[in-house]
Amino acid sequence: MKSNVLIVHGGAPTAVINSSLYGAVKEAGKYSDIDKVYAAIGGSKGILDENFLDLKSIDGERLELLLSTPASAIGTSRYELETSDYENMAKIFKRNNIKYVLFNGGNGSMDTCGKIYRVLGNSDINVIGIPKTIDNDISITDHAPGFGSAARYIAETVNEVAQDVKSLPIHVCVIEALGRNAGWITAASALARKKEGDAPHLIYLPERPFDEEDFLEDVKRLYDKLGGVVVVVSEGLKNKDGKPVVEPIFEVGRSVYYGDVSSHLSNLVIKRLGIKARSEKPGICGRASVAFQSRVDRDEAVLAGSTAMKAAYEGNTGVMVGFERVPGEEYQIKTILIPISEVMLHERVMPENFISERGNDVTKEFIDWCRPLIGQDLRDFISFL
Repeated sequence: MKSNVLIVHGGAPTAVINSSLYGAVKEAGKYSDIDKVYAAIGGSKGILDENFLDLKSIDGERLELLLSTPASAIGTSRYELETSDYENMAKIFKRNNIKYVLFNGGNGSMDTCGKIYRVLGNSDINVIGIPKTIDNDISITDHAPGFGSAARYIAETVNEVAQDVKSLPIHVCVIEALGRNAGWITAASALARKKEGDAPHLIYLPERPFDEEDFLEDVKRLYDKLGGVVVVVSEGLKNKDGKPVVEPIFEVGRSVYYGDVSSHLSNLVIKRLGIKARSEKPGICGRASVAFQSRVDRDEAVLAGSTAMKAAYEGNTGVMVGFERVPGEEYQIKTILIPISEVMLHERVMPENFISERGNDVTKEFIDWCRPLIGQDLRDFISFL
């Protein structure tokens, strides 16, 4: 008897989450004993509501649009699941003849994926995780689909802002990047630099305690030298006591709505140094921007989706697809299968060797590691200054 596939998206969308969906659907189409390829509309809540769409019913040309569609085409959620919900899911899978469950998401979603796997026990339903996060904070895997495009977005954005500040060097511009506890996106802004002295001039990550006096000292020194300064900071900056630099506006479980860090720091520059300053906060503009989608990120997202489907079909379960770099001068990765228990809510932050000694920049090691992930080179601009 033929069986069915269920694909679920969890957490915040990215510029390539739909590419993983595409990869999984295309792979599932190779197997004659797979009947329907269901998508849970609206994330985990869609499972409980049995709100399923058979993606095999979608025209092939329309499916191709997944590769260039931002956010999640099938919806997603941060729905808080109870123990009883997982038990209900097991019944729903059996009722709908679902043999393969592919859960695409970040840390929280991999936790959900692992709990589904545990509830299913020794059943014949195979559960596989597909990594997805702009924050790049999933453990074990070298990086996660979604990060490369978010990294490209922040680098391109800072590259453009840098031209503005360079042409009218009268103020300090503080750009706030996404990232609560992990500074990967903030750090990626360093790829905007083409030569020594280019912006961003300062980068502050949540992995290091933030000291306002050191920040002001750094800004003043560079302002006196350059006239215009570009600073990139993480939304999750914390002081030496581990408390957010700006008190969170709202907190619910793992979801934290931070105050405006860039505004706070630009106001600090104005008040303490008497220098013009302004804040910029791209926010979710860079979370799922297809305009700055990394081709490498997109292709690897497709690979993650197809590998997950293939692994499930071959009988693997309770694992997440991951990437491992192949040693050598040319950038290459291979896929690996990681026990889901090793990634459930295990947060991966920037390692010390990627952060400068003073904590206001990144190292060459980080730049060399990150550069291949953004895909095509950043745009070139002309300047006579």
